[in-house]
Amino acid sequence: MGQLLREKGGRKVEQFFKKVDISKLMTTIIMAVLGLIFLLPFIWMLSASFKLEKDVLTFPIEWIPTSWNAVENYSKVWFGDKSFLLYYWNSFKVTILTTLTSVIVSSLAAYAFAKVKFKGREFIFLIVLATYMIPPQSILVPQFLLYKSMGLFDSHLGLILLNSFSVFGTFMLRQFFLSINDEIIESARIDGAGHFRVFFHIALPLVQPAIATYAILRFIWTWNDYQYPLIFLRSESLFTLQLGIAQFADAHGTIYSLMMTGAVSAIIPLLIVFIIGQKQVIEGISLGGVKG
Repeated sequence: MGQLLREKGGRKVEQFFKKVDISKLMTTIIMAVLGLIFLLPFIWMLSASFKLEKDVLTFPIEWIPTSWNAVENYSKVWFGDKSFLLYYWNSFKVTILTTLTSVIVSSLAAYAFAKVKFKGREFIFLIVLATYMIPPQSILVPQFLLYKSMGLFDSHLGLILLNSFSVFGTFMLRQFFLSINDEIIESARIDGAGHFRVFFHIALPLVQPAIATYAILRFIWTWNDYQYPLIFLRSESLFTLQLGIAQFADAHGTIYSLMMTGAVSAIIPLLIVFIIGQKQVIEGISLGGVKG
């Protein structure tokens, strides 16, 4: 009986390896190992945020803390002298309003360049696209002087307007609008629909995955932005989270447990946004691959 079971088990193992593509299996294992290696710094950061300061740099690394200090660490970061609550509120305010404004402006511009026929359309789009080659750092001084003269310096409104138009967003969304069959647009126009009605009721729903993808990218870029807040904000009460972390680092730069706690707090919204929007991102990439 035992020999029979062993023979059956051997045949099942043999059949399993015949069905499995060894090269794909090895590729999957290698990618899983590489993925784990890339995640190790983030795992260490999370682990360090839960530890006592004396245990952060111990070797070998304690991935699971033996002594937990999470409550005290997060309390000091969130409710200490440099409160993250204010920085979080400022970042959410600037990021959400910038994302909404940028999505609206970029999608309208993309639709116009893709589906509205007017004289000089291709030339104007070429000029807009050419501005993407200009490094943002090269126009910081003119932007600074312009915003100072307009009274937008040291304000969240000025920070929002800086990222309200995106050449990348316009170009990306234009490619998706171009994939919409012109006959659909013309049929709506013949029925008496104007451009705005066609845009909101026909074109926009058809490129929804692309809109979601760009919105997520714009959210991440704005949330992580350090350059513009550093230059265009002076009042500490207006600081975004990235400036807040810099201030926090100046005050607690040698206390690694608190620094890692602040870093974990900063990336939580990005993780939530990606988890919620990953389906739309995948759909947008797949749609772009199919249309391209």
